[in-house]
Amino acid sequence: MAGRAWKFGNDIDTDAIIPGRYLVINDPGELAAHLFEGVRPEMAKMVAQGDYVVAGENFGCGSSREHAPIAMKGAGVKAVVAKSFARIFFRNSINIGLPLFICPQVDRIADGAQIEIDMIGGVIYNKSRAEDYKTTPLPDFLQEIVNAGGLVEYTRRQVAKVTA
Repeated sequence: MAGRAWKFGNDIDTDAIIPGRYLVINDPGELAAHLFEGVRPEMAKMVAQGDYVVAGENFGCGSSREHAPIAMKGAGVKAVVAKSFARIFFRNSINIGLPLFICPQVDRIADGAQIEIDMIGGVIYNKSRAEDYKTTPLPDFLQEIVNAGGLVEYTRRQVAKVTA
């Protein structure tokens, strides 16, 4: 099922994703209510389950803030597609089960476009332009963490296998 692309530019930092004053909130749904509050205040009310965040280079730069990917996941964002990611944001996203995809052709995806991602095959379908873009799929072990819902649940499953 396709979702809406919410388009952002380069160097979107974690404070733009979720402002620092909300770091005292731990509930993903409550965090989602403040998603991109300072840069796209309408998004938190309009984002739908299965939508995508699409951005340029260095997405998620700034402070190491797990709250940023948690807020996106809490809002129903299915994945983030960008030209590149800040390393700590990439790791935090995988740790909480939010998949990320690097796509050099991300500029061809317009704000509001309907897109769909074959997460295993590494193909982004831009239904609004009838175009496909290749992306590097997540390595198997990272995909397993995402499929489990994040690192904590993945670790629980691994421990259960060993102790069974």
